[in-house]
Amino acid sequence: MLTPLLIVWPASLILTWLVAQGIAGGPFDRALEYNTQALSQLVSVSQGKAVFNLPQPAREILRADEDDLVYYQVLGLRGEHLSGERDLPLPPEDDVVETGRVKLRDDEFRGEEVRIAWLYTRTDLSSAGSKPILIQVAETREKRSRLATEIVKGVMLPQFIVLPLAVLLVWLALARGIRPLHELEERIRARRPDDLSPIDTQAVPQEVAPLVNSVNDLFGRERQSLAAQRRFLADAAHQLKTPLAGLRMQAELALRAQASEADLKQSLKQISRASMNATRTVNQLLALARAEGSGQSLPKQNVHVAQLAQEVVREALPRAMERHFDLGYEGLEADDPAAQIQGYPALLAELVRNLVDNALAYVPSTPERSGVITLRVLASDSGQVLLQVEDNGPGIPEGERELVLQPFYRRLGQEADGSGLGLAIVAEIAKRHGAQLVIEDAHARAEMPGVRFSLRLTRHPF
Repeated sequence: MLTPLLIVWPASLILTWLVAQGIAGGPFDRALEYNTQALSQLVSVSQGKAVFNLPQPAREILRADEDDLVYYQVLGLRGEHLSGERDLPLPPEDDVVETGRVKLRDDEFRGEEVRIAWLYTRTDLSSAGSKPILIQVAETREKRSRLATEIVKGVMLPQFIVLPLAVLLVWLALARGIRPLHELEERIRARRPDDLSPIDTQAVPQEVAPLVNSVNDLFGRERQSLAAQRRFLADAAHQLKTPLAGLRMQAELALRAQASEADLKQSLKQISRASMNATRTVNQLLALARAEGSGQSLPKQNVHVAQLAQEVVREALPRAMERHFDLGYEGLEADDPAAQIQGYPALLAELVRNLVDNALAYVPSTPERSGVITLRVLASDSGQVLLQVEDNGPGIPEGERELVLQPFYRRLGQEADGSGLGLAIVAEIAKRHGAQLVIEDAHARAEMPGVRFSLRLTRHPF
């Protein structure tokens, strides 16, 4: 605040000087106008010739000035010199002749700056070549400058007192006003690193209360995030503990001296299965972590959803055929521009892969009754790309559709291998792309309603 104040002060002095010049010049300009009009009364026209009669006392009065020099000039009907200084500067060439009106200008005469008042007075229009009579009165600017200097001094001297006083008051006011901010800073610095409790808004200045409320809101989101991380780590540790304990138990059984060859093979099969489950759990944990964090820093790219979906179908087809599934694709072609969006290709591929894996894991399929999984990519009228994965399995009850999107949640009675992370990964990736995952029944039959997962992705503008 002090820097602008110190910059404005010289500007104020300059403005004061300009105003003082105008104020000081006003009375002297009026005196010049009066003298010019008085001289015009002494001009007369006789027999086509201008006559100027200035008595000696009046001439002495006109010249009587202790500070400034006063000059005058009178030119006749044909521009002839009647009285006064012959070399006094004439009015500008572009000056419009207006009889009876006094005009003022600044000029230079004999090396000094002067203020000149001039007036055109009556003329004899019957004489050929006659012109208006010109009367000029000039005065040096000493009194004007002196008065302007006195005015500026009268204004500047109080400012030399007022300015330091203003600086002092501003300093004291700001120091007092900022003291609560320093106290708030000390309170925040004194907090423990893990203290995310809200800051008391009653003891902060009113001006920073919105900022403190925003910080409290941030603390609240951080508390929720930390709680979710702790819960996630606890669940992840529990999920990894089970396959690792199984591996250890089966390894101990295989190492028994009296173990038969059949028992050894069975233990190795269990070890292989437990290691596969542990590997899948770790991969899903990494995928969920990538969906929650890396999507914010990676740049978005153009993604052809139809092409990506078809690649996932081709990748999963051998496993689906081995388990007697009817896995197929419907919708837009791979090169259709209507299926192009802005997103993260790796995350979207993980999303589709988890939806297909979820159906392969939970939809019953036998040679007598095949499970049917259909992957669709359609263009909606609202300018969005509709991605759907539909099956003919037992479906998901409406009361559990929100729960299955939580990490490690598994429905009771399900015997399929898994950690309960697949749909949580799908929900997180959908959130990163600004899409909402909708779960609904695929068929109206109550026996096997199936389930349909739908996402609407914003199409990339062309």
